[in-house]
Amino acid sequence: MRVIILYELIIIGGGPAGMTAAVYASRKRMNALLITKEFGGQPMWTMDIENYMGYQFVTGPELMEKFDEQVRKFPIEIKYEEVTRLAANEDGSFSVTSDGGEYRSQTVIVASGKRPRRLEVPGETEFTGRGVSYCATCDGPLYAGKTVAVIGGGNSALQAAIEISPIAEKVYLISIAGYNADPIVIEKLKELKRPVVEFMGYTTTAIKGSQTVEKLVLVSNDTQEETELDVQGIFVEIGLEPNTEYCEGVVDFNKYREINTDCRTRTKLPGLFAAGDVTNGPDKQIVIAAGDGAKAALVAYEFLLHRRPNA
Repeated sequence: MRVIILYELIIIGGGPAGMTAAVYASRKRMNALLITKEFGGQPMWTMDIENYMGYQFVTGPELMEKFDEQVRKFPIEIKYEEVTRLAANEDGSFSVTSDGGEYRSQTVIVASGKRPRRLEVPGETEFTGRGVSYCATCDGPLYAGKTVAVIGGGNSALQAAIEISPIAEKVYLISIAGYNADPIVIEKLKELKRPVVEFMGYTTTAIKGSQTVEKLVLVSNDTQEETELDVQGIFVEIGLEPNTEYCEGVVDFNKYREINTDCRTRTKLPGLFAAGDVTNGPDKQIVIAAGDGAKAALVAYEFLLHRRPNA
């Protein structure tokens, strides 16, 4: 009995890469399905965007709202579900399983992005949502007039500290080493009217409290001396990890568990593509993710075109 393929393309992920792929697939009149938990992706956590072409300045949520509006101008099917498994079938098609069902397609674009990396220290899980946050843009206003800590030394950590400084009473910035951020971001941090208190060379070892966060425990990497900071909020900004667990055994990963692709977004399997921050691409930028999404959709269309009889 012949297996009926319901979709020509399934796109997994609703961030810049996934949404752009959806627009390009729709313009090619592909029978496509977009599966995502929610629209927006990582830009929804970003307040200041100054390097996306066409905008002198825009917030992440504002930019993603524009993406969303454009996607909805096209008749692409969208399912708000979480993908749990991707499988390659013997006939060359793919099966995508989610918490809402199972779908089959001739091609797939993996564009599921990344999620915040956790500290993995005592108290973190217990106080997540009760003082521990991974999104300064989302939760910063909740800590007006309070003392907070931002953990990390990269762009996202410094930008979080900059964003929260005018709101909070005091901001601690904790990093295992020094800064690993762009010079312009470091410059903005140094220019704050209300400077942050820096703890460089410290490792976070525990989070304490009763009903909500009350203390952050640090240890000096040099002296091993322990310090407890009285805080009401903690923003964890120590990087991201790819959402690739559902691809286990299907694609090749690099050491960061990002999906290995070539310059045309192709993985090791014909018909399976990956785009955006989930890939091994060297730079993680919104404009690059969007470009990847466009490229992946066009390459998927080309792939299908050459598979059709008499193409």
